[in-house]
Amino acid sequence: MSEKELESKLILDHTDEEKGYSEGEIEDEILKIFKSRNSRKKVDRILENSPSWPMFYHLSDERENLLNWYPFKKDASLLEVGSGCGALTGLFCRSLKKVTAIELTEKRATITALRNRDNENLTVIAGNLNKILLDEKFDYATSIGVLEYAGEYTDSKKPFLDFLIKLKSSLKKNGTLIIAIENKFGLKYWSGVSDDHTGRLFDSIEGYPNQKRVKTFERNGLEKLLKNVGFRKIDFYYPLPDYKFPREIFSDEYPPTQQHNIRAGLLPAPDLSQERIYLFDERLVSDNIILSNHFGFFANSFLVFASGAG
Repeated sequence: MSEKELESKLILDHTDEEKGYSEGEIEDEILKIFKSRNSRKKVDRILENSPSWPMFYHLSDERENLLNWYPFKKDASLLEVGSGCGALTGLFCRSLKKVTAIELTEKRATITALRNRDNENLTVIAGNLNKILLDEKFDYATSIGVLEYAGEYTDSKKPFLDFLIKLKSSLKKNGTLIIAIENKFGLKYWSGVSDDHTGRLFDSIEGYPNQKRVKTFERNGLEKLLKNVGFRKIDFYYPLPDYKFPREIFSDEYPPTQQHNIRAGLLPAPDLSQERIYLFDERLVSDNIILSNHFGFFANSFLVFASGAG
């Protein structure tokens, strides 16, 4: 991609480099990969050779499992808030007529643009959503692994509520907000997986007592928050083992049952970023949770579709 082509796809007017928002050398390496002409071959080679967790997370096509089944309207537009290194951006570009991706830092925004250099329906904006005045409304907006950080990047006494209000304001009247986030009461957090955001055991279960930067929600809390923003139709789905690399997705309408139980190998939940401990047999506990109709409460992750329609 030439500098001129990159400039036409990437908007840097709102660049706001946030302190600490970087994975350092990993991002430098990924940027170098996507600047090269044979980036696809390089990505495949990395994934074939037991990559580090950050590399696998940013480069694997398995990330698309989260939404590659969803029937997006082909002639619609989508606002992707927090594109990261563009792991889902390509899926959105293939599925919709127009995609606008916002990413906080210039480096990650550049990676998203370079990774999707062949998608002419994409515009990438570097900056903080809260400081960007969008001049159009969208059919869809996504917040994949982003809402939980609103406490750090939204300057407000009610950052999570106000961040969702900002997202809702970007939607057309009948638009849909798509959220993916960890469940604060996810089974994996009870059984020995460290918190995805802080690295502490039991941090979300205890309500993050040592900081206010990050916050995840239980199902009822997230649903209440969305209703307070004005969403009326709220559908919950449950990706397993989590929303990052889902292999199976259940819902309230189609929960796991004894006849169609969670596939072997999905439990216990892995912790790919570090070693974990095992406090109990997650498969046995999960079976009993399903029998007692509490699967949604203990699901590891939520995938939520919210719209204003009643």
